[in-house]
Amino acid sequence: MRAAPALRMLPVVLKREPDERLSSWLGRLARFYGMSTEAFLECCGLSHSDINDLEWRLGGGEGALLAARVGMAVEELRAMTFAEIAPHARLMVARGRRYVCPLCRGGTQHKATALPWSFWCREHAIRLAARSGRELERLPETQLVMLDLNARAGAVRLANWARGRDEGLPSIPQLLDFLTTRHRRSSPPSLAEQPRLSLEARRANHDFLTRPIARQALLVVVPEYDRVAPVLAKPVRAGLFSLAQGSLLQNYALAVGVGRLSADPVGYSAAVLMASDEEGEERLRETLRAWPLALRRRIYARLGRLRGAHSGSSLGVERNRPGRKRRQSQKFRFSRSHNYAPRIS
Repeated sequence: MRAAPALRMLPVVLKREPDERLSSWLGRLARFYGMSTEAFLECCGLSHSDINDLEWRLGGGEGALLAARVGMAVEELRAMTFAEIAPHARLMVARGRRYVCPLCRGGTQHKATALPWSFWCREHAIRLAARSGRELERLPETQLVMLDLNARAGAVRLANWARGRDEGLPSIPQLLDFLTTRHRRSSPPSLAEQPRLSLEARRANHDFLTRPIARQALLVVVPEYDRVAPVLAKPVRAGLFSLAQGSLLQNYALAVGVGRLSADPVGYSAAVLMASDEEGEERLRETLRAWPLALRRRIYARLGRLRGAHSGSSLGVERNRPGRKRRQSQKFRFSRSHNYAPRIS
């Protein structure tokens, strides 16, 4: 019985870029040798392997075959995979790039651009852009600088959660469930959300102007997103899918929301409950049942104080409202006008 021929090392092996993902590097190698990625894997002895499966978990046998072909250590190859991502976060890894860096080489895909909470290029230290355009340009730069503090804090928690190292409470899934819960009844775009249209254009776009839009807690926690997001793109998917399938602007707002809720869960949660209607508050309370009991008690105590302060201020405004008629007092008075009638001139 003849032994299988040993794989010879390739004469030329392209150098991998920093933070480059395995599928990108193998794709560049395949194009260099004028073949498809599938044909290149077959030449490496991996004819029945899928590039995305290799990128997720590179087994010992597969890694040894590929390492012998390219002349690298197995650990170097595994550094280009997403082996550090826990199984519960696998849906967050995009097959291709989510965002692009304007200064990075076009044919190279980095691992960071496949994750929804990566908003800055590690090599050039600039903001990443959506593949269709710079969605974050809707926000003023001065406002972005302030929001970056919350976005970076949220991104750190999200990255730790994806690697199975986040022990914070509420957990990341619980925070995303809260942010994507509808706090008010769905309603058509308000006048502030509608574009300036002529009467004829309003009639032509009647369906758009009357279409109900979901109002989620994210709009209260991150009001900056509410002001700049396109009205039809404001709603995000529920739970973890909001990040996995969100746009750059949506994911940035979610990271800001996670950062703010992590820093002050009581204040922001109470503010959302304060802004909700009756049905929305019921949904939010149901979502909050998964949060720690002590934290929920603090939230509801803060909500009670907010409502007390609001009712007190409303009563004061009503009393001091100009033009308000004072009701005649019904208290018994000891002095009557007829007792002083003789003094009236």
